[in-house]
Amino acid sequence: MQLNFEKFNFQLKSDNNGQKLIFDPIRQKYVVLTPEEWVRQHIIQQLIKNGFPMGRISVERMLPKTKKRYDIVFYGSDGQPILLVECKAPSIHLNQKTLEQITSYVQHLDSPVILLSNGIQHISIQRDGANFKIVHNFPHFSEEKNVFLPQI
Repeated sequence: MQLNFEKFNFQLKSDNNGQKLIFDPIRQKYVVLTPEEWVRQHIIQQLIKNGFPMGRISVERMLPKTKKRYDIVFYGSDGQPILLVECKAPSIHLNQKTLEQITSYVQHLDSPVILLSNGIQHISIQRDGANFKIVHNFPHFSEEKNVFLPQI
């Protein structure tokens, strides 16, 4: 399925059961290619292209003190989360419910920037304390600013 990203070259293969797999460069292994994983792998590639160092990207880990898993977190050089990403399948519409899900994750990972994407629509949220500002731009990385959302 074509998503709202540049074209990237992915390593794809099938397992012995004919299930499609995609190589995740962060986890360094092939994972099952679901619609959500297709979005996640595009986001990983876009983050890398936008200057985010691979070594500070974390994928599919448990949120502290919960049984929930985040999709992607980018950590600053000080080890603190800077960007929290929630990936949805392209068939999932981004709405109030999906926004509430990711903002609930902020209670566990105090990230100043949040990205919600279904691969077609990307919503970036800048957080300043309890205040949220929605921006419709994909984040870029700058060592001086940590993360920035260019204005259109």
